[in-house]
Amino acid sequence: MSISIKEHARFDARLSKEQKDFFEKAASLGGFRSLTDFVILTVQEKAKEIIQEKEQIIASEKDSRIFFEAVTKPAKPSENLKNALEEYNAFISDLKK
Repeated sequence: MSISIKEHARFDARLSKEQKDFFEKAASLGGFRSLTDFVILTVQEKAKEIIQEKEQIIASEKDSRIFFEAVTKPAKPSENLKNALEEYNAFISDLKK
């Protein structure tokens, strides 16, 4: 049986007295156990939001490039597509008779 131990890292920040008081008030009003819990959870949520937004932009830019390539440099029709067009044209022709 293996026991997983989380590795921890330390993060220090200097705050003005006003900032610390302000953040502690928000933590208290928000029901957080400590200022540390408040800061970690708030920063984590904001980090997820930023990462999602940037990844969505990157995906959107990639999709735009793929679409632009498809429009400006279309692939030649495959045999299946050519056959489908012939079948469609035959079908339409039969309807008009």
